[in-house]
Amino acid sequence: MARTRIKICGITSVTDALAAQVAGADAIGLVFYEPSPRAVDIELAREIACSVGPFVTVVGLFVDAEPAYVNTVLAQVPLHVLQFHGDETPAYCESFGRPYLKAIRMRPELDTRSAIADYPSATAILLDAYRPGIPGGTGETFDWQRVPQDSGKTIILAGGLTPANVAEAIRSTHVYGVDVSGGVESAPGQKDAAKVKEFIINASHGSYR
Repeated sequence: MARTRIKICGITSVTDALAAQVAGADAIGLVFYEPSPRAVDIELAREIACSVGPFVTVVGLFVDAEPAYVNTVLAQVPLHVLQFHGDETPAYCESFGRPYLKAIRMRPELDTRSAIADYPSATAILLDAYRPGIPGGTGETFDWQRVPQDSGKTIILAGGLTPANVAEAIRSTHVYGVDVSGGVESAPGQKDAAKVKEFIINASHGSYR
C-alpha cells in the first residue's frame, strides 16, 4: 500500500532540514518571498538545499516573483521543483522549464475543478486555505470535503495541518501528499523536531493508498 508523501515547508536552517530528513520527510520547502517570516536568502537556501540527501526533493516557493529573480535563484540553488503561490499564469509557471506545483487558495466561491483545469502542465496542485491578502501560511484549515476526488490531477493538501489532524485530513481527502509549515513549529520559521517527527508518524497512519 503506497503512502502519502510529506513536505515540510518553510525550512530556514540546515538543522531543521536535517531533522526533517531524519524524520522521513519526502520534501522540504524553501520560501523565496521576503514578507514571509520563513523567507531565506539565496546563500542560506543553497546551504540548506545542499545539506539534504539526493532523495529529498527541494522545493522553492515563490509569490508573483519577477522572472529574473526566479532565474537568479535557479542559477545558484539546486531546486528540484518550483511552487507558485500567487496569481501566476500557466505560461509564467511553464517558462522556467522546471516541474512546478501551483497553489490554489480555496476561496469560498472558487470552482475548484475549473481552477485546477487551468494548470494542465502542473506536476501537482496544492490546495491551501484562503485568507484575504495572505498568500499562504495562515495556520487555518478549509473544508476538506471541497477536495475533488476526480480532477485527474495530483493533489497536495495544505492549510492548518498539525500532528493532531493530519491523519484525519488524509483519510478525508485521499490526497497524494500533505504540506505543513506552521503546524510543526515552535516559533515562525523555527521547526520543532519532535513535532515534525510526530507529524510524519501520524501522516503514515492516515495513508490510504
